Amino acid sequence: MEPLTAFEDPAPQLAGISKELITYERADGVQLSGTLYLPPGYQDGDRVPMLVWAYPREYVDPRLAGQVTGSDNRFTAIRGASHLLLLTQGYAIFDGPTMPIIGPGETANDTYVEQLVASAQAAVDTAVGLGVTDRDNVGIGGHSYGAFMTANLLAHSDIFKMGIARSGAYNRSLTPFGFQNERRTFWEATDIYAAMSPFFHADKLDEPILLIHGEIDNNSGTFPIQSARMYMALKGHGGTVRYVTLPNESHGYIARESVLHAVAEMLNWANRHLRRAPDPTSVAAQ
Repeated sequence: MEPLTAFEDPAPQLAGISKELITYERADGVQLSGTLYLPPGYQDGDRVPMLVWAYPREYVDPRLAGQVTGSDNRFTAIRGASHLLLLTQGYAIFDGPTMPIIGPGETANDTYVEQLVASAQAAVDTAVGLGVTDRDNVGIGGHSYGAFMTANLLAHSDIFKMGIARSGAYNRSLTPFGFQNERRTFWEATDIYAAMSPFFHADKLDEPILLIHGEIDNNSGTFPIQSARMYMALKGHGGTVRYVTLPNESHGYIARESVLHAVAEMLNWANRHLRRAPDPTSVAAQ
């Protein structure tokens, strides 16, 4: 066997990062997968703080939900305000663990919260079982629908110690004509919209959450009012919350100042609410 290519690593400073595609199973038997990244200098047996970063998707067939779409045979590439930058600060990242919402037709979201919690629990159980992290040192984060997921997991479970939610929607009555693959209107499925809206359950969200939003987000489902009102609801109930708005940014963050600011906020939040990761420089030198 001879390699046919010899591509240079586009980011050699990330060469110390290791990653592995992990497959595991949800309590109801649905097959799940995700990519586990370990920081530079990681030694077997080390238990480091971990951030889970995910995005739920809907499926009709559980066999489709179990498809493996990622690959660990690629260079690690980090672009923009990526959560993967926390790897350089000693954090493990469970990236893209599948969070399938499964059900026939338009009924998948009828059990949205239950399926979401079950998938998150399976991901954390797997990482803890591998000896990578401790159960009480894991955070959850996501962008857009992943931010919506983050707030729901903090409101409806005690799996995670903190959350990072970027450019999210939290009150589904503000998207009354459907969202994602939900085609029923607010008036046709009022109870479902309420059950899925973390804004309606702000009194139950007792873990720290960081809200980041572009000030001129023009995505129809995630106008900035979503984060502003969620912040007010959490503060009104005495929650631990920080709300950061990025000037002149839309749904994604482009300006250098915005990217660096968002990453700094994410790192500071993780350092504050998870047990601090070891200095990767000192770990690598040991």
